[in-house]
Amino acid sequence: MTTEIDADRTAQTEGSSEARIDFSVWAHERARHFEWLAEKGLPQPGRDPKRLIGAMRYAVLGGGKRIRPLLCYAAGAVTGAPQPVLDGAALALECIHGYSLVHDDMPAMDNDTLRRGRPTVHVQYGEATAMLAGDALQSEAFNVLAQAKAPAERVVMLVGTLARAAGVWGMCGGQALDLAMVGGHPGEAELFRMQSMKTGALILASVLMGAQSGEWNRLGDAARGGLAAYAQALGLAFQVVDDILDCTQDTATLGKTAGKDEKDDKPTWVSILGLEGAKARAKSLHDEALAALDMVAADPAVPEKAVARLTEIAHYVVGRSF
Repeated sequence: MTTEIDADRTAQTEGSSEARIDFSVWAHERARHFEWLAEKGLPQPGRDPKRLIGAMRYAVLGGGKRIRPLLCYAAGAVTGAPQPVLDGAALALECIHGYSLVHDDMPAMDNDTLRRGRPTVHVQYGEATAMLAGDALQSEAFNVLAQAKAPAERVVMLVGTLARAAGVWGMCGGQALDLAMVGGHPGEAELFRMQSMKTGALILASVLMGAQSGEWNRLGDAARGGLAAYAQALGLAFQVVDDILDCTQDTATLGKTAGKDEKDDKPTWVSILGLEGAKARAKSLHDEALAALDMVAADPAVPEKAVARLTEIAHYVVGRSF
Protein backbone atom coordinates (compact mmCIF):
# COMPACT_ATOMS: atom_id res chain seq x y z
CA MET A 1 0.00 0.00 0.00
CA THR A 2 1.35 3.45 -0.88
CA THR A 3 1.64 5.72 2.17
CA GLU A 4 1.65 9.49 2.42
CA ILE A 5 5.36 9.36 3.18
CA ASP A 6 5.98 7.33 0.02
CA ALA A 7 3.94 9.80 -2.02
CA ASP A 8 5.84 12.74 -0.57
CA ARG A 9 9.13 11.05 -1.30
CA THR A 10 8.19 10.57 -4.92
CA ALA A 11 7.06 14.17 -5.24
CA GLN A 12 10.06 15.62 -3.42
CA THR A 13 12.87 13.72 -5.16
CA GLU A 14 13.43 13.74 -8.91
CA GLY A 15 14.13 10.21 -10.01
CA SER A 16 13.07 9.06 -6.53
CA SER A 17 13.93 5.38 -6.95
CA GLU A 18 17.46 6.19 -8.09
CA ALA A 19 17.83 8.76 -5.29
CA ARG A 20 16.76 6.23 -2.64
CA ILE A 21 19.27 3.71 -3.90
CA ASP A 22 21.98 6.37 -3.86
CA PHE A 23 21.02 7.36 -0.30
CA SER A 24 20.95 3.74 0.85
CA VAL A 25 24.47 3.19 -0.50
CA TRP A 26 25.70 6.41 1.11
CA ALA A 27 24.07 5.64 4.48
CA HIS A 28 25.49 2.10 4.50
CA GLU A 29 28.97 3.38 3.65
CA ARG A 30 28.82 6.12 6.29
CA ALA A 31 27.58 3.69 8.95
CA ARG A 32 30.39 1.25 8.14
CA HIS A 33 32.90 4.08 8.25
CA PHE A 34 31.58 5.13 11.64
CA GLU A 35 31.85 1.59 13.04
CA TRP A 36 35.50 1.53 11.94
CA LEU A 37 36.04 4.98 13.45
CA ALA A 38 34.47 4.06 16.80
CA GLU A 39 36.34 0.76 16.96
CA LYS A 40 39.60 2.63 16.49
CA GLY A 41 38.77 5.82 18.38
CA LEU A 42 37.37 4.48 21.65
CA PRO A 43 39.74 3.41 24.46
CA GLN A 44 41.30 0.15 23.34
CA PRO A 45 40.75 -3.20 25.08
CA GLY A 46 43.55 -4.97 26.91
CA ARG A 47 44.48 -2.00 29.11
CA ASP A 48 43.42 -1.35 32.67
CA PRO A 49 40.75 -0.62 33.73
CA LYS A 50 39.76 -3.50 31.43
CA ARG A 51 36.21 -3.96 32.70
CA LEU A 52 35.37 -0.26 32.42
CA ILE A 53 36.81 -0.01 28.91
CA GLY A 54 34.92 -3.15 27.93
CA ALA A 55 31.65 -1.63 29.15
CA MET A 56 32.29 1.63 27.27
CA ARG A 57 32.96 -0.22 24.02
CA TYR A 58 29.98 -2.52 24.56
CA ALA A 59 27.72 0.53 24.92
CA VAL A 60 28.87 2.31 21.76
CA LEU A 61 29.76 -0.58 19.47
CA GLY A 62 26.50 -2.45 20.00
CA GLY A 63 24.95 -1.39 16.69
CA GLY A 64 21.99 0.97 16.44
CA LYS A 65 20.58 3.17 13.70
CA ARG A 66 23.48 5.67 13.81
CA ILE A 67 21.07 8.49 12.96
CA ARG A 68 23.18 11.05 14.79
CA PRO A 69 26.42 10.35 12.89
CA LEU A 70 24.48 10.23 9.61
CA LEU A 71 22.94 13.62 10.34
CA CYS A 72 26.35 14.98 11.30
CA TYR A 73 27.95 13.76 8.06
CA ALA A 74 25.04 14.99 5.93
CA ALA A 75 25.03 18.44 7.55
CA GLY A 76 28.80 18.60 7.18
CA ALA A 77 28.34 18.44 3.43
CA VAL A 78 26.30 21.66 3.66
CA THR A 79 29.41 23.60 4.73
CA GLY A 80 32.16 21.50 3.16
CA ALA A 81 33.41 20.20 6.50
CA PRO A 82 36.70 18.24 6.46
CA GLN A 83 36.37 14.52 7.18
CA PRO A 84 38.63 14.41 10.28
CA VAL A 85 36.66 17.13 12.05
CA LEU A 86 33.36 15.48 11.12
CA ASP A 87 34.64 12.16 12.42
CA GLY A 88 35.45 13.71 15.77
CA ALA A 89 32.04 15.34 16.00
CA ALA A 90 30.27 12.09 15.03
CA LEU A 91 32.19 10.03 17.59
CA ALA A 92 31.60 12.61 20.32
CA LEU A 93 27.86 12.58 19.59
CA GLU A 94 27.66 8.80 19.82
CA CYS A 95 29.67 8.79 23.05
CA ILE A 96 27.08 11.14 24.57
CA HIS A 97 24.22 9.11 23.11
CA GLY A 98 25.77 5.87 24.40
CA TYR A 99 26.25 7.29 27.87
CA SER A 100 22.64 8.46 27.94
CA LEU A 101 21.37 4.99 27.03
CA VAL A 102 23.54 3.31 29.67
CA HIS A 103 22.20 5.56 32.42
CA ASP A 104 18.63 5.58 31.06
CA ASP A 105 18.49 1.77 31.16
CA MET A 106 19.60 1.48 34.80
CA PRO A 107 17.17 0.41 37.55
CA ALA A 108 17.02 3.92 39.02
CA MET A 109 15.54 5.20 35.75
CA ASP A 110 13.84 3.00 33.12
CA ASN A 111 15.12 -0.34 34.44
CA ASP A 112 15.50 -1.91 31.00
CA THR A 113 17.28 -5.21 30.52
CA LEU A 114 17.43 -5.28 26.71
CA ARG A 115 19.00 -2.78 24.30
CA ARG A 116 19.78 -3.34 20.61
CA GLY A 117 18.93 -7.01 21.03
CA ARG A 118 21.50 -7.56 23.80
CA PRO A 119 21.55 -7.32 27.60
CA THR A 120 21.86 -3.71 28.74
CA VAL A 121 25.21 -2.57 30.10
CA HIS A 122 24.22 -2.79 33.76
CA VAL A 123 22.96 -6.35 33.22
CA GLN A 124 26.15 -7.35 31.41
CA TYR A 125 28.68 -5.53 33.61
CA GLY A 126 26.87 -4.64 36.83
CA GLU A 127 25.37 -1.35 37.98
CA ALA A 128 28.55 0.20 39.36
CA THR A 129 30.55 -0.38 36.18
CA ALA A 130 27.61 0.78 34.05
CA MET A 131 27.43 4.07 35.94
CA LEU A 132 31.18 4.58 35.52
CA ALA A 133 30.99 3.65 31.82
CA GLY A 134 28.35 6.32 31.22
CA ASP A 135 30.41 8.89 33.10
CA ALA A 136 33.54 7.95 31.17
CA LEU A 137 31.78 8.12 27.81
CA GLN A 138 30.58 11.62 28.61
CA SER A 139 34.15 12.69 29.40
CA GLU A 140 35.49 10.90 26.33
CA ALA A 141 33.13 12.86 24.08
CA PHE A 142 34.75 16.14 25.05
CA ASN A 143 38.23 14.62 24.96
CA VAL A 144 37.59 13.65 21.34
CA LEU A 145 36.38 17.14 20.45
CA ALA A 146 39.32 18.80 22.20
CA GLN A 147 41.70 16.95 19.88
CA ALA A 148 40.00 18.14 16.68
CA LYS A 149 42.46 19.52 14.13
CA ALA A 150 40.46 22.69 13.51
CA PRO A 151 40.71 26.39 14.36
CA ALA A 152 40.31 27.01 18.10
CA GLU A 153 37.09 29.00 17.65
CA ARG A 154 35.55 26.10 15.73
CA VAL A 155 36.48 23.61 18.46
CA VAL A 156 35.01 25.92 21.11
CA MET A 157 31.78 26.17 19.11
CA LEU A 158 31.52 22.38 18.81
CA VAL A 159 32.18 21.85 22.51
CA GLY A 160 29.57 24.45 23.45
CA THR A 161 26.94 22.99 21.14
CA LEU A 162 27.39 19.49 22.54
CA ALA A 163 27.53 20.63 26.16
CA ARG A 164 24.26 22.55 25.83
CA ALA A 165 22.57 19.59 24.15
CA ALA A 166 23.67 17.14 26.85
CA GLY A 167 23.09 19.23 29.96
CA VAL A 168 20.32 20.61 32.12
CA TRP A 169 18.67 22.53 29.26
CA GLY A 170 18.90 19.54 26.95
CA MET A 171 19.09 15.77 27.35
CA CYS A 172 19.62 15.56 31.13
CA GLY A 173 16.92 18.11 31.82
CA GLY A 174 14.56 16.24 29.52
CA GLN A 175 15.26 12.98 31.33
CA ALA A 176 14.44 14.66 34.64
CA LEU A 177 11.13 15.91 33.23
CA ASP A 178 10.43 12.43 31.84
CA LEU A 179 10.92 10.81 35.24
CA ALA A 180 8.66 13.40 36.86
CA MET A 181 5.88 12.66 34.35
CA VAL A 182 5.58 8.93 35.11
CA GLY A 183 2.02 8.21 36.18
CA GLY A 184 0.94 11.74 35.32
CA HIS A 185 -1.22 13.24 32.60
CA PRO A 186 0.74 16.00 30.88
CA GLY A 187 -0.67 17.94 27.98
CA GLU A 188 0.82 18.18 24.52
CA ALA A 189 2.89 21.25 25.41
CA GLU A 190 4.53 19.53 28.38
CA LEU A 191 5.25 16.37 26.39
CA PHE A 192 6.62 18.45 23.51
CA ARG A 193 9.00 20.30 25.84
CA MET A 194 10.22 17.11 27.54
CA GLN A 195 10.87 15.21 24.32
CA SER A 196 12.41 18.23 22.59
CA MET A 197 14.97 18.25 25.40
CA LYS A 198 15.45 14.54 26.04
CA THR A 199 15.62 13.38 22.41
CA GLY A 200 15.49 16.45 20.23
CA ALA A 201 18.44 18.33 21.74
CA LEU A 202 21.01 15.76 20.61
CA ILE A 203 19.42 15.49 17.17
CA LEU A 204 19.70 19.27 16.89
CA ALA A 205 23.33 19.10 18.01
CA SER A 206 24.04 16.42 15.39
CA VAL A 207 22.93 18.73 12.58
CA LEU A 208 24.52 21.87 14.00
CA MET A 209 27.85 20.20 14.80
CA GLY A 210 28.04 18.74 11.32
CA ALA A 211 27.56 22.17 9.78
CA GLN A 212 29.77 23.89 12.37
CA SER A 213 32.60 21.49 11.48
CA GLY A 214 32.92 23.34 8.16
CA GLU A 215 32.52 26.90 6.95
CA TRP A 216 29.59 27.77 9.20
CA ASN A 217 30.11 31.50 8.79
CA ARG A 218 29.53 31.23 5.03
CA LEU A 219 25.91 30.28 5.61
CA GLY A 220 23.32 33.03 5.70
CA ASP A 221 21.05 33.49 8.69
CA ALA A 222 18.11 31.92 6.85
CA ALA A 223 20.07 28.76 6.05
CA ARG A 224 21.29 28.45 9.64
CA GLY A 225 17.76 28.91 10.90
CA GLY A 226 16.51 26.36 8.38
CA LEU A 227 19.01 23.75 9.58
CA ALA A 228 17.97 24.32 13.18
CA ALA A 229 14.24 24.17 12.35
CA TYR A 230 14.78 20.99 10.32
CA ALA A 231 16.61 19.33 13.19
CA GLN A 232 14.06 20.40 15.80
CA ALA A 233 11.16 19.01 13.77
CA LEU A 234 13.06 15.83 12.95
CA GLY A 235 14.10 15.28 16.57
CA LEU A 236 10.53 15.40 17.75
CA ALA A 237 9.38 13.26 14.82
CA PHE A 238 12.00 10.67 15.81
CA GLN A 239 10.49 10.41 19.29
CA VAL A 240 6.90 10.30 18.02
CA VAL A 241 7.89 7.40 15.77
CA ASP A 242 9.56 5.63 18.70
CA ASP A 243 6.34 6.01 20.69
CA ILE A 244 4.41 4.46 17.78
CA LEU A 245 6.84 1.58 17.37
CA ASP A 246 6.79 0.82 21.09
CA CYS A 247 3.14 -0.18 20.83
CA THR A 248 3.06 -1.65 17.31
CA GLN A 249 6.25 -3.76 17.10
CA ASP A 250 7.46 -6.77 19.06
CA THR A 251 10.57 -7.03 21.21
CA ALA A 252 12.54 -9.01 18.63
CA THR A 253 11.95 -6.34 15.98
CA LEU A 254 12.69 -3.40 18.27
CA GLY A 255 15.72 -4.92 19.98
CA LYS A 256 14.32 -3.61 23.28
CA THR A 257 11.31 -4.44 25.44
CA ALA A 258 8.12 -3.64 23.52
CA GLY A 259 5.15 -2.07 25.26
CA LYS A 260 7.25 -0.82 28.15
CA ASP A 261 5.99 2.76 28.02
CA GLU A 262 2.41 1.67 28.64
CA LYS A 263 3.46 -0.84 31.30
CA ASP A 264 5.43 1.84 33.16
CA ASP A 265 2.56 4.35 32.80
CA LYS A 266 4.73 6.81 30.87
CA PRO A 267 2.93 9.46 28.80
CA THR A 268 3.60 9.23 25.07
CA TRP A 269 2.20 10.70 21.89
CA VAL A 270 0.18 7.51 21.42
CA SER A 271 -1.33 7.76 24.91
CA ILE A 272 -2.26 11.42 24.32
CA LEU A 273 -3.27 11.42 20.64
CA GLY A 274 -4.03 7.76 19.93
CA LEU A 275 -2.19 5.70 17.32
CA GLU A 276 -3.62 7.41 14.26
CA GLY A 277 -3.21 10.82 15.83
CA ALA A 278 0.44 10.07 16.58
CA LYS A 279 0.99 8.98 12.98
CA ALA A 280 -0.58 12.21 11.77
CA ARG A 281 1.71 14.18 14.09
CA ALA A 282 4.77 12.35 12.72
CA LYS A 283 3.64 13.17 9.18
CA SER A 284 3.13 16.84 10.11
CA LEU A 285 6.60 17.05 11.66
CA HIS A 286 8.08 15.39 8.57
CA ASP A 287 6.49 18.10 6.45
CA GLU A 288 7.84 20.81 8.78
CA ALA A 289 11.34 19.39 8.48
CA LEU A 290 11.20 19.39 4.68
CA ALA A 291 9.80 22.93 4.59
CA ALA A 292 12.70 24.08 6.75
CA LEU A 293 15.14 22.56 4.27
CA ASP A 294 13.75 24.89 1.60
CA MET A 295 15.44 27.75 3.48
CA VAL A 296 18.72 25.83 3.42
CA ALA A 297 18.43 25.00 -0.27
CA ALA A 298 17.84 28.67 -1.10
CA ASP A 299 21.34 29.58 0.08
CA PRO A 300 23.65 29.65 -2.97
CA ALA A 301 26.55 28.32 -0.87
CA VAL A 302 24.74 25.03 -0.14
CA PRO A 303 25.29 22.03 -2.46
CA GLU A 304 22.04 20.52 -3.75
CA LYS A 305 23.17 16.99 -2.87
CA ALA A 306 23.67 17.93 0.77
CA VAL A 307 20.04 18.97 1.04
CA ALA A 308 18.98 15.75 -0.70
CA ARG A 309 20.81 13.71 1.94
CA LEU A 310 19.04 15.51 4.78
CA THR A 311 15.73 15.05 2.95
CA GLU A 312 16.22 11.29 2.67
CA ILE A 313 17.12 11.02 6.35
CA ALA A 314 13.80 12.68 7.19
CA HIS A 315 12.00 10.19 4.94
CA TYR A 316 13.75 7.31 6.67
CA VAL A 317 13.10 8.51 10.23
CA VAL A 318 9.37 9.03 9.75
CA GLY A 319 8.80 6.23 7.24
CA ARG A 320 9.66 3.62 9.91
CA SER A 321 6.18 4.00 11.42
CA PHE A 322 4.13 3.64 8.20
